[in-house]
Amino acid sequence: MKNLLMQWARTSFNKYIYVALFGILFCCSNNEPKVEAEKKAFALSETMLNSIKLDTVKPTQVQGILNLNGKIVADENRMVEIFPIVGGNVLSIDAELGDFVKKSQTLGVIRSGEVAEYDRELTDAQSDVLVAQKNLTVKQDLYASKLVSEREIVSAQKELEKAEAALRKIKETFSIYGFNSRSEYYLKSPINGFVIDKRINRDMTLPSGHNESVFTVAELSEVWAVANVYESDISRIKEGMNVTISTLSYPGELIQGRIDKIFNVLDPETKTMKVRVRIKNQDFKLKPEMIATTRVFYNETKALPSVPASAIIFDKSRQFVMVFKDRYNIETREVELYKTTQNSAWLLSGVAPGEVVISKNQLFIYDALND
Repeated sequence: MKNLLMQWARTSFNKYIYVALFGILFCCSNNEPKVEAEKKAFALSETMLNSIKLDTVKPTQVQGILNLNGKIVADENRMVEIFPIVGGNVLSIDAELGDFVKKSQTLGVIRSGEVAEYDRELTDAQSDVLVAQKNLTVKQDLYASKLVSEREIVSAQKELEKAEAALRKIKETFSIYGFNSRSEYYLKSPINGFVIDKRINRDMTLPSGHNESVFTVAELSEVWAVANVYESDISRIKEGMNVTISTLSYPGELIQGRIDKIFNVLDPETKTMKVRVRIKNQDFKLKPEMIATTRVFYNETKALPSVPASAIIFDKSRQFVMVFKDRYNIETREVELYKTTQNSAWLLSGVAPGEVVISKNQLFIYDALND
């Protein structure tokens, strides 16, 4: 009897353990969906909600961009080429390439036999004036004695006027070209500006009738960006178009401007048409011959849903946006990109006008929802 009671007790205890274990397992299995649901539930905190930016998808006209190669050049209306009017030996050079020079500043000195000829003409002109003055004085004395007619007085006065005019002309020549009595010719800058070209050196001999400029001086407070347009893009280019210009020297610094002139001829070698943009050159940062990339913005004929370019997420060779409905309902949506610019992106599919996307700090939300 005792043995039967002990066997019954063991059996009942085992049943109790089994029931307890089953209860625990059942409870755990019922809690698993709740745990998974809690894991899947997502809501933006108040802080995160305040840090994001929302934008509504809108249909807008697609904006195209042309990237044109070109360079910075001096404004031709603010540039002067300096030619020597006489040949001779170069005694000194007082300005170098890149120097800033002032108006009337001496750039170089040339000793010339041609200047000696001008000096002789000056001496002759001065002598002619003196002779004409004496002749007029004599005629006036004779006229006072009634030994000559008034007509001879008038003739003597005209001779004096002619001699004085010749003297003024030769003096002006000396003044304009910087001649002096030592047969020297002074090359002077006609404007304030920078020396952007120099083709003369000390001890160089310039032939008479030298027909090439020896200095070029340019005022660089305003410069041109000249860009090349290929034939296939000519139909898109119009005066007044907005552009941005960038240079290798200042990466990331964009210069805003407009096309102000189209040169309606093609370069026979490159088969390109040139366009010009005027640029204010603050602090003379832009130098002639700098490489400049010009981005021209134009509108295409079609309109597509657009979002800020910052809203696009690139991941695994695909593009996504985060569609916002409320702080508890945010969807990762794959989109097909048609075109993107620095500020905007146009989409072929994936979103519809009126939907709202996140365009700032959306990457944190994307990572949280797609880990």
